[in-house]
Amino acid sequence: MDETVGLNQHSAVLENREKLMLSGVTAVDSFDDRTVVLYTRLGELVILGRGLQMEQMSIESGEVTVTGEVLALRYSDRDRNAPQGFFGRLLR
Repeated sequence: MDETVGLNQHSAVLENREKLMLSGVTAVDSFDDRTVVLYTRLGELVILGRGLQMEQMSIESGEVTVTGEVLALRYSDRDRNAPQGFFGRLLR
């Protein structure tokens, strides 16, 4: 059996635009009530909304649950799956 199958797995399940369940999360960069920036095994994910809260977070298992009014999900930088630090973000 190929052990590399599943290493790049990521899923996002959005229920009624109020509860977002994510898997395959590798790091959380920042979050507030309007924006959550995190990294998945397949790249950066920015969640935009109102009243956003991180209800459940387990980076060890890669699972995160965000609640609130989700307005948009934006993926970028498929090759980048970890925060770059202060200078990396400054130069993006």
